[in-house]
Amino acid sequence: MSAPAKPMLVGKSVPRKEDEPLLRGQGKFAADISFPNQLHMRVVRSAYAHGRIVSVDVAPALALPGVVAAWSFEDVADIPPIDFRLTRLEQLAAYRQTILAKDKVRYVGDPVAVVFAEDPYLAEDGADHVDVEIEELPVILHADGEIGEFRDGLPTEAALIDKSYGDVDAAFAMAHATIELSLSIGRHSGVPMETRGAIGRYIVETDMLEMYGAAKVPHWNRDQLARMFGRTASNTHLYEGHVGGGFGIRGELYPEDVLVCLAAMRLRRPVKWIEDRREHLISANHSRQQTHHIRAAIDKDGNILAIDDEFFHDQGGYMRTHAATVPDLTAAMLPGPYRIPAYRARGHIRLTNKTPGGTYRAPGRYESTFVRERLLDAVAAKVGIDGAEVRRRNLIHTDEMPMKRALETLGTDIVLDSGDYAKLLDKALDGIGWMELRVQIDERRKAGEWVGAGLGMFVEKSGLGPFDDVRIAVSIDGHVEVVTGAASVGQGVETVIAQICAEKLGVGYDRVSVIHGQTDRIDRGLGAFASRVTVMTGEATRLAALKLRDLALATAAELMQLPADQLDIVDGEIVRTDGSAGPSMSLAQIAKVLEADDHAPGLVAEASFESKHMTYPYGVHIAVVSIAPDTGCVAVERYLVAYDIGKAINPMLVSGQIVGGVAQGLGGALFEEFNYDDRGEPLAVTLADYLMPTAREVPPVEVLITEDAPSPLNPMGLKGAGEGGANAVGAAIAAAIDDALGRPGAITRLPVSPQQIKALINRKM
Repeated sequence: MSAPAKPMLVGKSVPRKEDEPLLRGQGKFAADISFPNQLHMRVVRSAYAHGRIVSVDVAPALALPGVVAAWSFEDVADIPPIDFRLTRLEQLAAYRQTILAKDKVRYVGDPVAVVFAEDPYLAEDGADHVDVEIEELPVILHADGEIGEFRDGLPTEAALIDKSYGDVDAAFAMAHATIELSLSIGRHSGVPMETRGAIGRYIVETDMLEMYGAAKVPHWNRDQLARMFGRTASNTHLYEGHVGGGFGIRGELYPEDVLVCLAAMRLRRPVKWIEDRREHLISANHSRQQTHHIRAAIDKDGNILAIDDEFFHDQGGYMRTHAATVPDLTAAMLPGPYRIPAYRARGHIRLTNKTPGGTYRAPGRYESTFVRERLLDAVAAKVGIDGAEVRRRNLIHTDEMPMKRALETLGTDIVLDSGDYAKLLDKALDGIGWMELRVQIDERRKAGEWVGAGLGMFVEKSGLGPFDDVRIAVSIDGHVEVVTGAASVGQGVETVIAQICAEKLGVGYDRVSVIHGQTDRIDRGLGAFASRVTVMTGEATRLAALKLRDLALATAAELMQLPADQLDIVDGEIVRTDGSAGPSMSLAQIAKVLEADDHAPGLVAEASFESKHMTYPYGVHIAVVSIAPDTGCVAVERYLVAYDIGKAINPMLVSGQIVGGVAQGLGGALFEEFNYDDRGEPLAVTLADYLMPTAREVPPVEVLITEDAPSPLNPMGLKGAGEGGANAVGAAIAAAIDDALGRPGAITRLPVSPQQIKALINRKM
């Protein structure tokens, strides 16, 4: 006889654990959380993009029945500006945002005052009665224009990002040819279904401050709030509920989060704030806006000898929690999957009078991939070869892996851990039937259609450390609980972690619960960003599950008078590895035995996974588009993403991440943009102004997940999957439009508007 087979869950597309409460209407989002006797907060926001605050009079608001309190900067002057979470540069500290504007406003939407009232409507009425006088000042709207003054003599160029290796000047001096491009990416951002929200509660009896509505990085936000208020992490806790989309924009520490907590402590009543859509579009982080001037030195065969890039990053009104993250990633990741012997990038971080910037899915990579892949297409045109061939000639080979880039970002050296880039390119081309596709396109063009195809390649980064902790416990009824400092923003954390735990421990997947985003349940955690959770939390879960398994088998061995190596756990039951019959016991019984032992903590195990280097998944996007010459509208007919992530825990979730990312990438490539008028007034303040792709504009996405290059940095070979769907959309769409127009290099700016296409068509005719 043989022991019962252990179910293999890693690599299976099991259903999402998260979906049942959502499908039953039992989700609990920030707006669903209320406490007795709570107040509601409304923010008074600047109507000017740049101005000197002459006065803020809250007395008229306080005179209204139901308004309990109203504050201007003087009331919160003791609270320091919100600090940086990532990529801190000390010279940026002077550009941080205070929770209410101090002496100047720097963008339309800048918080100037807050009103607290018995219900949200009274709070809004009260906000309308706050008398704000602002002396309007000239605005700065172009990051690549003249440098102005931020305040007190500080220039609007806050810092420079310089990254380089090799002798760039020598490479250009010996080059067969030089290609130069000026390219720009428009300002857009994540627009999650759930806007931001926060509920602060202070419990006087225990001196406990709580904030509900946390997301993404609850532990960092807890620590930051505690520091700002002079408290400790032990009497400050944050709680994450269901989160209706993260994408980088949700969960950062904003002024509103600090204000509800401060008000809860001062007013001794719970305080709730739920952002409306207009507030979201003008005050939550924007992203992406950069202008690049890039050039490449090449030999006669199109091999790149050097790349030299100078770019201007439009940060908006203040430096927020991400500090230099986006421009730093832009400069660090621009070389992509290619062998670049010499490289130099200089990024200018410039403050303007627009909504402050932060990260958005694939931050710095969506931008740099567009720029780099436009450059590759220009090299192909210069040499007279097709886009696939120029990429193939410049790709890093497998025998060069791991490759150290002589660059660093996010506090880590860039060491491309593994990859077979050429193999994935071939798989992608085969997947879409590239040769046949080219024939079809030629035939359609002969029939008068404007149709084309383009591709883009990229390297992502994921698995950012330095640590993640996991605690797994089995209760006396056999239920398994995994507690982690990760966060769930809708990406399927509970499902993936449960799969790993269940398989390694030997229990049913349905018996595992995953607790995340609760700072009172685990001392530390780094949350969910940078596609880190599956790698870091997943590996910590594997380690903890194996420790728990060893503990359970050792205990069972003593109780059953058998060697531990003759036992295994299958579906929560102790079994003999030789399959022989005999007395057995369950994990629940072992948990009861250990619980009865006053000297044992129970059937519990903890583990940490630490990593100094990120993992680097990589991918290929291919787009097929057609153009309506009379309107300039672009229709995306086909879209394929090939993505190597080392090992997919749940391929269905990976595919979903990729499809969602493509939809957001299409938004930035063809539709979404935050524009401003000459006074800095935002022109996109509703979803009628801010165009997002719908199901009509997003084609069925063909997804090819490969596992050809597992990461050597963790035993399961994991790499992250969250951002590859968005990364190269702008690059692939631009190349496809070029091809449809029959004009290489035509697209130099995202998003590509119908007006832009019409102008190009008219110029061609």
